[in-house]
Formats: sequence, C-alpha cells, structure tokens
Amino acid sequence: MRKLSTLLLFVLFITFHSFAQTGQTLNPDQVVTTEHTVTVKGNKIPYKAIAGTLPVFGDSGKVIAGVFFTYYERTDVKDRSSRPLIISFNGGPGTSSVWMEMGYTGPRLVNIDDEGYPVQPYGVKENPFSLVDMADIVYVDPVNTGYSRITGNAPPSKFFGVNADIKYLAEWLSTFVSRYSRWTSPKYLIGESYGTNRVSGLALELQNRQWMFLNGVVLVSPTILGIERTGPVDMASRLPYYAATAWYHKMLPADLQNKDLTDVLPEVEDFTINELIPAITRGGSLEDDKRKAIASKMSRYCGLKEKVILQRNLYIPAQFFWKELLRDKGYSVGRLDSRYLGIDKQDAGDTVDYNAEIVSWNHTFSPAMNSYLRDELNYKTDLKYYMFGPVSPWDRSNDRTGENLRLAMAENPFMHVMVQSGYYDGACDYFNAKYNMWQLDPAGKMKQRISFKGYRSGHMMYLRKPDLETSTNDLREFILKTLPKPGQPAQYNKTF
Repeated sequence: MRKLSTLLLFVLFITFHSFAQTGQTLNPDQVVTTEHTVTVKGNKIPYKAIAGTLPVFGDSGKVIAGVFFTYYERTDVKDRSSRPLIISFNGGPGTSSVWMEMGYTGPRLVNIDDEGYPVQPYGVKENPFSLVDMADIVYVDPVNTGYSRITGNAPPSKFFGVNADIKYLAEWLSTFVSRYSRWTSPKYLIGESYGTNRVSGLALELQNRQWMFLNGVVLVSPTILGIERTGPVDMASRLPYYAATAWYHKMLPADLQNKDLTDVLPEVEDFTINELIPAITRGGSLEDDKRKAIASKMSRYCGLKEKVILQRNLYIPAQFFWKELLRDKGYSVGRLDSRYLGIDKQDAGDTVDYNAEIVSWNHTFSPAMNSYLRDELNYKTDLKYYMFGPVSPWDRSNDRTGENLRLAMAENPFMHVMVQSGYYDGACDYFNAKYNMWQLDPAGKMKQRISFKGYRSGHMMYLRKPDLETSTNDLREFILKTLPKPGQPAQYNKTF
C-alpha cells in the first residue's frame, strides 16, 4: 500500500508540473523540464529544455508579471563557469522570441524549404546548425508576448516603453541568472529588429544597475537605435537596399546585373554618400542638368524609371518602391524581405495592400511553435501564444539605446558588437545598419570591436538555408573570438 501511495504521489506530481498552466490564468513562477538530443555538425548533443515562467518583481517586492522563457542547457557539461550563455530577444516590440528560437540558433527548426517558404506538414525538425553544442541559450518573451502576462494591477506603463522594457527585463535577467547559477559564465545578448533596441539598452542597464557584464552583443537586422537621421541622409540612405532588391529581381542594366551583388553594392554606397546626399541637400538650388544626371544614376541603380524619380524630387519612399519596382509585372515586393512577392487588388497606387513576407512567416511559425511547446516540451496551457501581442501604446520617447550601447562598450573593454543584416531587408536595411556603426563610434576608437556581416536574404536572413549555415558560423566565430584567455585583464592598453 505504501509503495502504491508513493507511486500515486509521483504520478500526481508529474501531472501537476506538466499541466500546471491549464486554464486562462498564468502561474508566474512555474517550469517544465524535458530531456532531448540534437545532432549538430555530426555530433549528438544531449540537452534539457526548461520551459516556463519566472516572475517580475515590482518595487514593493510583489510579483507584477510572469515572463515566459525557454532555456536550453547542454547536460554533459559539468563546469559552466567558462560555457557561454546566450540571451535571445526578438522585437516588434510586441513579438515573442519564437523567430530566432525556431528559425536560427535553437535545437529545432520550423519546417520550411531551403529559401524559407512554408511547406506542409507544419512542424519542426532538428537544427544541424544550432549553437546549443557550444553555448546554453535562453529565449525570452517580454510581457504580453508568447505566454508572458501582467499579473495583479501593475500598470502597462511599467512594461510598454523603450526604457520601461529595458528596466524590468534587466531585473528579470538578474533573477534568471541567479536561479540557474550563471553569474560566472561569459554572457552574450542577441536581439533582432526592435530586439536590437532591447539588447543595446540592456547592455548598459545590466552593467550599471545589475552589475552584470557582457562579452558580446549581436544586433540582427538592427533598427536605428535612437540614432536620428533626418533630411537628406534619411531620404537617400535606402538606395543601396533598393539596388540589392532590384538586382535580385533582375531589374538592373545588364552590366550591373552580370556582376555579383557584393560587387554592385559598394558602388551604390559610394554614390549615395558622395553624390546623392549632397544633391538632395541642395534641394531646389541644384542645377537641372545635375538633377537629371543624379536621377539617371538612381534609375540605373534601383530599377525605377528616371521620370518617376524626377517627379519625386530624387526621393523614393520605401512604400512606393515596394509597389513600383514590379508594378508592370503585376507584383509588389515584401517589406521585411523583398524576395517575397505580393498580389495587390490594383496595380495602381503608391502603397502595397499587405506585407507578403510576414504572412508567409506566420503561416510557418505559429502552428509549429504551438505544437512544439505542447507536444515536445510538454508545456500545457489554454493561454493564447502571442506571436504579436497587445503592447500599445508603446512609449518611444528618450530612445538612447545606441548611445547606451556605445557607453557600455566604452566602460567594458571585453565587450564586442557584431551586426548581421540581410541585403533584402527593407524595414531595417543593411546600409542604415552600417550608418549605425559609423555613428555609434564616431571617433573610431572601438572600430576593432565592431563588425558587420551581410547575407543574401532579408530581415530573418537565417530562413534561407545557405545563410543559416553562414550566419551561425559567424556567431560561433564571434563568440570564440570574444572569449578572453584565462587571466586576461579587461583593460585598455596604452598606445603612447
């Protein structure tokens, strides 16, 4: 009887922990652990997945929210003091970490073709390029994304804003690192899209408020990071992206089309900086022949008619470009990835009806993530998994995240930054990512610690299989390069 009672209690315990989230309410401090393996680069890697919530504590010490996370930890490693910890965020600002977890660095990949398009049946497969062999990874869903929710009466302003977001997530990360004994591990932040604002701000907040120092920050498809660009710079800076998109769709003149993309883009970048920005700066004072010469070059580089460019005073808005480039062929091109084609109700007009790429991505990721969490990670709940959650209004005031990152780097000689951009990303384009780098360190004193990598795809460059392999290799090299030798001091060496 005693053995039967013990067995019954064990079954009840397992059942409770597997199904604790069933219902529409959130337990803000509850996890489920499962054991798995994945084959990476030919090696079978054992790991455990911890899926669940950790609380966010308010100023009074009361729980004000539960943040959902999935944490992958290799199980045949005993000493974690030198094993890297990667902390991963996506953007939105109202989207979960599903994209990089299921498309980039995690142990499972969504079921897509080699170019990133959805296929059926929906689901997941092993990720042979996952970083779980060399690092442990936690994917964090900010409040009102994924399964994360506010609890109690905490006001939304505690969470929904550039600086509020950074503040509570830094506190939460301190709790996570303590719970899972990772204080001595080398740490890396990786953020995509608006997630680059998060990780840039967190780099300084973690150092100055949580006394947690980083080895590296990876910016995937970065936003402008609060580094303002207005007037001629803003009007001209998308031309290199337009050129990349036009090259992909074979809309450039034969001499350019016959070159490799990476041979074309430096020419367009040089024109943008040295000719187009000065020309737009002169506005109405620009001589007619010079205006026509600039429009002719722009047409050559972006695939639009010279007449259309002149009609718009040398300024091509992104929405118009997405509509105009393939208008005569009956298609629009995608915003986040211009390889994708859309079909609008009318070919006329200046804006597209929808973003073709995001519909495709939701088509792939939503069913895969919902089934993966329930069926493989055994996390059961009736809560809706927010791919894009309600986080409006979002307070964007006082966005100094780029400057925060610069200061964090200056304070911490160990910290390096890598930027990863897709050439066909029209929302967070690669040339503006380069501009960020140039303005982030205007004196050039830290340029040896800032690197750029470009890929032949869009916002989520890892969805294209060749770029998934290349970009994960770039991450591996970045991490290995930024792990200091034992005993190496964090200090600047005198050069005088």
